[in-house]
Amino acid sequence: MAGHSVEIRNTGEPKGRGLYAVRPFKAGEVIFEELPLVCCQFAWNCAYGYLACDFCMRPLEGAEDNVRRLTRRNDVILPHAHCCPTNKENHTECPACGVQYCSDSCREKAWIHYHRTLCLQSRSRNPNHPLEQLNEAWKQMHYPPETASIMLLARIFATVEQSEDPAAIIQLFMQFCHQTVNEEEEIAHKMLGEQFTGQLQLLRELMTQALYSDTVQQWLTPEGFQSLIALVGTNAQGVGTSPLSEWVKKVTALQLPADEKHNLDSFIDNLYKQLDDEVGGFLNSEGSALYMLQSACNHSCEPNALPTFPHSNFQLAMCAITDIEAGQEILISYLDECALERSRHSRQKILRDNYLFTCRCTKCEAQSEDPDETSSEEEEEDEDEIEEKMSDVEEQAAVN
Repeated sequence: MAGHSVEIRNTGEPKGRGLYAVRPFKAGEVIFEELPLVCCQFAWNCAYGYLACDFCMRPLEGAEDNVRRLTRRNDVILPHAHCCPTNKENHTECPACGVQYCSDSCREKAWIHYHRTLCLQSRSRNPNHPLEQLNEAWKQMHYPPETASIMLLARIFATVEQSEDPAAIIQLFMQFCHQTVNEEEEIAHKMLGEQFTGQLQLLRELMTQALYSDTVQQWLTPEGFQSLIALVGTNAQGVGTSPLSEWVKKVTALQLPADEKHNLDSFIDNLYKQLDDEVGGFLNSEGSALYMLQSACNHSCEPNALPTFPHSNFQLAMCAITDIEAGQEILISYLDECALERSRHSRQKILRDNYLFTCRCTKCEAQSEDPDETSSEEEEEDEDEIEEKMSDVEEQAAVN
């Protein structure tokens, strides 16, 4: 399907490549859907009790259980329980290491793609095992809000190791690498902080101890490992799934009497207010993944497409948010909605800091002569607000 609707084209400098529509799309239409090459839940997200299938990220909590945990209120009862998307009867786990899955199908696919290698390496659940130390080291370096996971790299290694054609899979992953050595170093620095040199060395040593093989040795050199860190830092797409959001979609689609519909809407609004008071924006099971087509989409502060996850798992659907003509480039925003509303100066600073480019989209060019858009007091993030939210989540984790 995707091959007939879009194509990746080389665009030259400065973008390098982009994704283009082969046929026209109307606003609201799905342009393409794709599964990731590799996906992994964030380390802290998992540690805080956000239960998700280890393969597809589908939530393992029921909607009501999810709300009770996040609000810390065991008396919450969600109406229309039949709208809960979670089927716990299908849940299963790896018999060797206890990793959880939403179905036998996901367990089998995980085993075929990567889990046989990772399970054999960490079957003993030994906290001193290099894989466990690797995950813990990453958590200490990379606090929420998370944007990547070192275990995504581990799954890349394991995927290559279990492939029938490792060279072809390595080449597939290397297509994501477009930065120079200096750019890769800057990306690694941004991801790991001021102590990034020592941290990068520690992560590489632990990865080498856990997953070294001749097949992946090129990625375990200092340069190769830094390149992989940069690959994940610039190409990984965030994945978020929530049993509550799926329940909300289903109940709001019910045909109900007007008064019951009004009461339900009020209940949902109040529920989200309670959740915001307790955990802020930390509602979902969150992780990151690498997608071939999505990763080819360039940024615009006026995007014409939006990546979505309508199946409550890692399957990405790219949706048109404006009409798109055949031959037009498909553009997404690398910034969230709040950042998009900020000044041109602030948007460009975020993009330079995190993606190492200066945006020259139509919106930025149109605002380039506006004095109100060339300077801003928004540059510094509201650290107090972020710390307060993280304190709430950490307190919740301690309770769990």
